[in-house]
Amino acid sequence: MELTTSFQNSNKDPQLWAMAQRRAGFKTNVVSYLAVNAFLWMLWYFTGASTGRHQVPWPLYPTLGWGIGLVIHYIRAYVYPRQDLAEREYQKLMQQNNRL
Repeated sequence: MELTTSFQNSNKDPQLWAMAQRRAGFKTNVVSYLAVNAFLWMLWYFTGASTGRHQVPWPLYPTLGWGIGLVIHYIRAYVYPRQDLAEREYQKLMQQNNRL
């Protein structure tokens, strides 16, 4: 994660800032998901593909695929907000070092 100059000069907690960035990223992803998938479904509908020629509508695949990613993003942002991998490894090394 890259720290900006405004962040370095502020009194923001780094962990809370990282969590806020993940949540803001999730919200941006939701808006993109809704806009793009609405466009894909309208494209499918208005091009006549909804007339029943195909059993499975093709927009279902990107909707489900992106939806799975969106669920994972939600879990990382709200349900189980973990620290970065490097931060966790650093904490583990510090604990091991203190035992010695």
